[in-house]
Amino acid sequence: MIQSQLHPLRLKADPSRVVVRPFHLAWQGDADHDRAQRLVNAILKLDDRELGRQLKAVMHDFEQRHWQTRKVFLKRFQEICDMLALPLDGIGDKRQQMIGAYFCHEYSYAAAALMNPSIVPHPDQTGLDRHTTRILISLRAVGEGHISSIAFREGLVSSKGGLQLASEPPFATAADAPGLDTKCDGPVRVFRNEDTNLSGMVIFPMTPAQANGLEDLRLTHFTHEDGTREYFGTYTAFSGRGIRSELLRTDNFREIDLVPMTGDAARNKGMALFPEKMGGQYVMLGRQDGQNLFLLRSDDLTHWEGGDLLMGPKYAWEFIQIGNCGAPILIDEGWLVLTHGVGAMRQYALGAVLLDRHDPSKILGRTRYPILQAEDDDRNGYVPNVVYTCGGMRVGDQLFMPYGISDSSIGFAFLPLKELIAAMA
Repeated sequence: MIQSQLHPLRLKADPSRVVVRPFHLAWQGDADHDRAQRLVNAILKLDDRELGRQLKAVMHDFEQRHWQTRKVFLKRFQEICDMLALPLDGIGDKRQQMIGAYFCHEYSYAAAALMNPSIVPHPDQTGLDRHTTRILISLRAVGEGHISSIAFREGLVSSKGGLQLASEPPFATAADAPGLDTKCDGPVRVFRNEDTNLSGMVIFPMTPAQANGLEDLRLTHFTHEDGTREYFGTYTAFSGRGIRSELLRTDNFREIDLVPMTGDAARNKGMALFPEKMGGQYVMLGRQDGQNLFLLRSDDLTHWEGGDLLMGPKYAWEFIQIGNCGAPILIDEGWLVLTHGVGAMRQYALGAVLLDRHDPSKILGRTRYPILQAEDDDRNGYVPNVVYTCGGMRVGDQLFMPYGISDSSIGFAFLPLKELIAAMA
């Protein structure tokens, strides 16, 4: 096995990280708005003294746990007014806050698990020395109901093996989609709160196709043919019944588009975009049969058909399936692709393959043995015997790779690129 340097830092599930989310009523035999109207009517009938007492109790419990709690309640009240066509006249500020509070709840978005990270250079690279890169890491956070959302951490990584993550802000906030039709399964534009940094933003499912989770974001910093750059990320939207691949795209992670992808090649998990066009086309890795890796080309960034078989399971540790573990990384020798393999007892291990720089259908080498696998205490977790990543990044002459550990925590590894290439057959 390659002599990787494992950093001691670990990120773990944290039930104390909470956000305020809309609370949607449901009552067997009643339409949602009927029960909502009855609840609003009950709040409107509260006398002023009881209203004040109830609001004081809510603020005592929650105002210090969330950013601008009163403003959040008032915004939710406006949404309820729109839904029920309520008249605004005569409903005082405190009563508006109370109505908003009844239609909100606290959600611990990373209580169950934290896993499957991806990484790109941060949009802001100012004030750094030549050995240091500011990074942005995406995380799959799993909360109540096993619903996955996308969280982020910012930090610094050094080509000398140093790693420092920025502190999380005291409040986490959900990315907002003003005017969203929650019944629509089309593209969605979300906005980061203007007072929230990236380490405090969480992107939750927005549409019916995403209802049960946004899973395994694979980020890449894409260079267009005119030299402009944009962040893209492929992920899996899970409705609770079916899955589809979708695309995240943004210039600055302040305005973010979530766009469904179409075509028969977008029907499975694990798509990963090359960070530039080749031969005038977008190029993608996919695993549409659930077992092998395919190379896909398209003129349309969001529509993918067909594909050519690139590689299948070859070694014992990947006999059950292989897949990509993030967007290809350009190094001196070609395209470095991190892979995962599944072997006996459903153990997930990480490997790598090297593709030709100009013709990625040509495999120049692949690791015969895993470059990282779960050992000792890392075998224990929410899903045992798993190491998994959704992307690494070149830092000097090393590969820096955040990785998930048994779906319960996230670790960080530095792997010498020369040793990695030398380990390929």
